[in-house]
Amino acid sequence: MPRNLEGRYIRLEVVSGKNLTVPSERTPAGIYVSISHDSSRCWKSAIGILLSDESTMWADTVTLSLDASPALSVEIRASFELGRMLGNGEVIGKLKTSWNALLNHGNEPFALSFPRVRSVRPSLTLKATVLHDYDNKNSALLNSIVGGQITRDTDVGHARLAKYVASERVSHLNDAIRHFELVLDQCPVGHLHRAAALTNLAWARLKGYIQNDFQDINSITSLFREALSLCPQGHPDHSSSIYHLFEALTWRYSEENTAIYIQESAELSCKLLALCPEGTYLHSIAAGENGVDYVVSECNNLPIDASDEGIHLRRVVLKLCPLGNKYRPRALSMLALAVQARFLQRGTIDDVTESIQHHREVVSLYPEGHTERDTFLNNLALSLKYRFDHQGDSDDLNEAISLYEEALRLWPVKHKYSASSLNNLGAALHTRFKQRGDVNDIIRSVSLRREALTLCPPGNPTRDTTLNNLAVTLKTRHEKLDTSEDLDEAIDLLRDSLQLRPHGHPFRYKGLHNLSSALCSRFTQTRKNEDAEEAIRLCRESLEALPSLHPDRYFSYRRLQEAYLSRYRVQCKSADLSLAVENFRLASRHPTQGFPRRIEEAIDWACQAEVYRHDSALEAYQTCLDLFDNHVMTRSSVISRREAATAFRSAQSLTVDAASCAIRHDDLRQAVELLEQGRGQQWSLASRLRTPLEDLKFASPELAHKLSEISQRLSDAQGSAGSANRAAADRAAIEYRRLQEQWDAVVAEIRSLQGFSRFMLPPSYSQLQAAARNGPVIILVASLYSCSAIIVPTSVLKKDFAREIRHASCMPPEETRKELQGLLRTVWDEIMLPIVIVLQRDLRVGCRSRIWLCPTATFTSIPLHAAHPFRMKPDGVTPELCLEDVYICSYTPTLSALIRSRRMMKTRATPSFAAIGQSEPGAGQGEALKTIDSELELVRKIVPVTANPTTLSGDNATRAGALDALQHNTWVHLACHGKQDHEQPYYSRFAMKDEPVTLLDIMNKDIPHAEFAFLSACHTAVGDKKTPDEVIHLAAGLQFSGFKSVIGTLWVVDDAVANHVVKAFYENMVKDLKDGAMMDCTKAAWALNRATCSVKTKVPLEQRMVFIHIGV
Repeated sequence: MPRNLEGRYIRLEVVSGKNLTVPSERTPAGIYVSISHDSSRCWKSAIGILLSDESTMWADTVTLSLDASPALSVEIRASFELGRMLGNGEVIGKLKTSWNALLNHGNEPFALSFPRVRSVRPSLTLKATVLHDYDNKNSALLNSIVGGQITRDTDVGHARLAKYVASERVSHLNDAIRHFELVLDQCPVGHLHRAAALTNLAWARLKGYIQNDFQDINSITSLFREALSLCPQGHPDHSSSIYHLFEALTWRYSEENTAIYIQESAELSCKLLALCPEGTYLHSIAAGENGVDYVVSECNNLPIDASDEGIHLRRVVLKLCPLGNKYRPRALSMLALAVQARFLQRGTIDDVTESIQHHREVVSLYPEGHTERDTFLNNLALSLKYRFDHQGDSDDLNEAISLYEEALRLWPVKHKYSASSLNNLGAALHTRFKQRGDVNDIIRSVSLRREALTLCPPGNPTRDTTLNNLAVTLKTRHEKLDTSEDLDEAIDLLRDSLQLRPHGHPFRYKGLHNLSSALCSRFTQTRKNEDAEEAIRLCRESLEALPSLHPDRYFSYRRLQEAYLSRYRVQCKSADLSLAVENFRLASRHPTQGFPRRIEEAIDWACQAEVYRHDSALEAYQTCLDLFDNHVMTRSSVISRREAATAFRSAQSLTVDAASCAIRHDDLRQAVELLEQGRGQQWSLASRLRTPLEDLKFASPELAHKLSEISQRLSDAQGSAGSANRAAADRAAIEYRRLQEQWDAVVAEIRSLQGFSRFMLPPSYSQLQAAARNGPVIILVASLYSCSAIIVPTSVLKKDFAREIRHASCMPPEETRKELQGLLRTVWDEIMLPIVIVLQRDLRVGCRSRIWLCPTATFTSIPLHAAHPFRMKPDGVTPELCLEDVYICSYTPTLSALIRSRRMMKTRATPSFAAIGQSEPGAGQGEALKTIDSELELVRKIVPVTANPTTLSGDNATRAGALDALQHNTWVHLACHGKQDHEQPYYSRFAMKDEPVTLLDIMNKDIPHAEFAFLSACHTAVGDKKTPDEVIHLAAGLQFSGFKSVIGTLWVVDDAVANHVVKAFYENMVKDLKDGAMMDCTKAAWALNRATCSVKTKVPLEQRMVFIHIGV
């Protein structure tokens, strides 16, 4: 050393290192540098994290005296602990150098290279600086190199293991294991270094296991598990402990191929990646080819497991495959198939919806032209078909057919997988035939499935399924076309299929109940008892093969019902009818089958009970209505609810038939309850989210707040679930069902409170009686089975009215409407006069009292309020009284709607009146209306100033403006074009300047302070033809949104003559009104009654009777 450096100090900065390869191939926790002056003392840098390119950054500085020996040793070492080290780690590189060599580079960083390790040369970047003025009190304290026996044994173990990896000599491995065992013996339970000692021993044994030099893999995993338990989350060595166990399990799986080890490896991978920052060596190893990639690839090759544990694994694997990962499509597909399989076992709708979501993403990742797109199209289509079977949404079925068609086009002719596509498309067409009845669908289905069978010769593993599928389709064609050869062939094919599905086969049960159904069909033709006996035996066998909650037990119950009923029809044994009914009951109430099939079964049950006069008919109807309620409640938008309600063509008269059944059983109270439950269902479901909670707030403020909050979120979710994007709609539907479950749970909790046992349940008769508080409510029931002792030619009367109204509108005002008068005379004589007699004679309801009409079914299209004898009394001078002379008539869609309106009348807001008119609506909404402005002016002049009247017309009468006026006024007069949408009644609308105000817009408004609305527009109180008992029209929508009293119209309004009725109505409303007093909406029915009487000479009959009053 030059004399001028004596007594000086050197500042040595360890900047970084690269090519830091560990000789034993073990993944280090970190890397550090050791610098020693002599054999007894050394300085150690901080432990640096190894990066993915095998480099490390330190920037660690030490100040050392130059008075020591000029020679020094520099070592790079791997540390296997980030916390307190056990031993000194493993040597990566060692180099002898001198102070002079370090100081030859001035003050600039320089590289220091080390001997090669596994073909690469490790190096350090250092920087050395001489300090001329330094207080030696601040110089580094050097650590003693001399360690205890634990340290020496550990270091020897690391060195021997490195030699074993380089030479593959077992003696080195045994030596390493022996030293590590000695260390473990010195680290008993509770020792500070026990986790490190366990890990070192386990790693050495694992290296031997990988090379087949050590066999006991159980001891290896046990050691790693114990080490991990000693390094919990938060411990500095937690992540490396996870990695070591992960390595052991993946190697064990590669040798033993036992799924449990790769499954645990996947779980560990998820935890490990979350703990390791990207860019670190441990992350790159864990995420690399032999880490996560290997685990994901192997997990994707495991068979489908529909258990909760199996699905959890699939979710873990998907988490390991972020967007852009090459394994993501396969992971998505496997998760989709797993939840789909669980759906088939349990019938949980969210499972099949989740399956669809994942299949959609997979298809999006395989664009047109990709070789595997056809497979994933098939998978998505199958999930959609399953959901259609469970929920009955025709959009799902149509999309499935479209996807199957696309997939089939992608298969080459007679491709090995084309049989599956042919079968699947055939199944979807078969289902659509059952839904729509188009014979072309069933003919094509048979053709496709025959073609599929030709591609599955004897010995093909899917021949049993293909035989079964073709047989089912042939049986359905037989039912449609009555071809006996189809039925015989179907039975032969099903027997062949069963031969290929021996006892114990997972799908034997399907063949059993399909063959049972075919035999029943043949029994009804041949009446051979052996067919019925075999059918019953096969169904019983299928039930024995299925768990109690398996969705497909429904089919076994249904086939048993068919078999017993078929035999009853031939042999007339009451026991068979009882057994048939019991299986109707079991099938319609099977909880894991979808609502559409259960509803169909319950409808059939009710029909058969009526035919054979079985005493279960009323139970069947109640089951139907309950299932309908639950089915419609699962739909997340008002549009989809109506679609669900109209999907069952055989159920259009269900409610009135149920009421008729109750009447025939002398249970009038239940008849009223059934009508209330089944009619106005759409409004009831929507209004439950607006149920007043005053009483509940008093009993439990916390539950009231919780229900109010969830109800608002449910209401908001209804809109988002109506998205045109199918994937977005699926996500919204899942969220809606999640909120629905929360809502149900809160309601169940509320019902446990004293006095709230019937909260949100259909109202009982005693509750419904409140509707008749101010006058009787007449419910007219028109059923196939009875008209409640009133014989009415309803269907003809309805059509005649429609015709005569059109005819009368073309006649001069002064001409007598003889045909229309004749129809109204029929309504009086055959419907209303007998009711009036009972009201006056038995109930003593006085003349000019108010009554409410609550018509059902066909009665909803008849102007009952206008019933008139159009005859003179015997004196020949005095005309007979008509209904409106005797009583003041109002309508109510349901009793609950009337109760709701009356309840809301308890609080009244400051009056405000808005007259809204649009004489020149936007493009496509109708012609100009010349008298609108004069009508608005007329109303403005009559309405008192105490009502704070305002007018909205012309360019200001937009959709937004009209909705705002509805929201902020208690009284509204609306004069414009009205349009009833017969295809989708929720799109019925009022014409405005820009775009119309629809019924959906009105339903989304909650206006509890609103009181009265006069709808001077066409078709505002006309119900939906497909579901007349739902009473879906604009006037009902305004009543639902908060208006307690509404005047609407049954057909086209002549705006030129409507002014006379409007003027007379408002004059009667303000008649005898004292200065400063407010108008009373409960007076509206009386005012309309007086108005129509007073304009007889000015307004023709059909225009007087067009206006009706709804509400209080």
